[in-house]
Amino acid sequence: MSTPTEQLSAAGVSIWLDDLSRQRIQSGNLAELIEARNVSGVTTNPTIFAGALSKGEAYEGQVQELAAAGADVDEAIFSITTDDVRDACDIFLPVFEATDGVDGRVSIEVSPDLAHDTEGTVAQAKDLSARVDRKNVLIKIPATKAGLPAITEVIGAGISVNVTLIFSLERYEEVIDAYLAGVEKAQAAGHDISTLQSVASFFVSRVDTEIDKRLAALGTDEAAALKGKAGIANARLAYELFEKKFAEDRAKKLLDAGATVQRPLWASTGVKDPALPDTLYVTELVAPGTVNTMPEKTLEATFDHGVITGDTVTGAYAEAHEVFDRLAAAGVDVADATQTLEDEGVEKFIASWHELQDTVKTALEAGSAQAAQ
Repeated sequence: MSTPTEQLSAAGVSIWLDDLSRQRIQSGNLAELIEARNVSGVTTNPTIFAGALSKGEAYEGQVQELAAAGADVDEAIFSITTDDVRDACDIFLPVFEATDGVDGRVSIEVSPDLAHDTEGTVAQAKDLSARVDRKNVLIKIPATKAGLPAITEVIGAGISVNVTLIFSLERYEEVIDAYLAGVEKAQAAGHDISTLQSVASFFVSRVDTEIDKRLAALGTDEAAALKGKAGIANARLAYELFEKKFAEDRAKKLLDAGATVQRPLWASTGVKDPALPDTLYVTELVAPGTVNTMPEKTLEATFDHGVITGDTVTGAYAEAHEVFDRLAAAGVDVADATQTLEDEGVEKFIASWHELQDTVKTALEAGSAQAAQ
């Protein structure tokens, strides 16, 4: 009998872990998850690194060295996080090679403080790529208005990108266009476009959290009936858009020249509403050529009791459109909800970034004090 995670992989879903820490790398846990849970990539964000550093004794030695060298807070953060990502890239290299570079990817995010700064994002993306210096790294760039031209520029420079914080179909279409423009730019510059990979991280559970809050405020029976349906419907319509956009002439021309599709990645897949099944955003979003990045709790729940029934997306487009029609009829402004989510998503990552800066600042000060003794 194959496991649910094996079945998920067989259905064309790449399982990525939404977590990374030095302890996970050094203990062998990450390698174990590749072997035992079909994990084929990792995503990180400032919240993940803030958590790892706040309780990570594994970082003490490096922090003391950085303190002794007089590193400032941001320099220390980039040294610590790029070291972890580089080591994770090395662990995933066999997966990267076995999948011709499709999987075995490790993501690292530009500073959220740059979310509305195109030039700053481009410069830092190039710097992060050079620092990690591994062909299987993905640089994460948020899908803000300022992020879109940065995505094109970075991909145009031959760097693979994970586009994050996508909530609306309208923004997702702009992300696909930014990717295609980047591949065209890379092609014109003479880069090997077959080595460029990108994923578009479409957030799921946060959409339900925001829209369910609005439905609860309406207080009608119809609103109650729509609870917990928006996130999956939104993601399914994103896959419909993905199929449409990559079948058009512009994309087909690039694919014929060796380019790869920008895969949809389901992010924010931990279920926040205890009334919903804990594997909901995995089992209901199975489609070929997608990535599902899961917190470990969701990964373990899927392995333990996830029921994988094959493709649960492409046959459900009509149902997903109906959910959106019903939301509009009930009085939910989905466009306003997704813009709120984008704004909040950026703000949350900025808050986590500042928390990470505070954690590292405290650690550097402690390291300096120890060195002075």
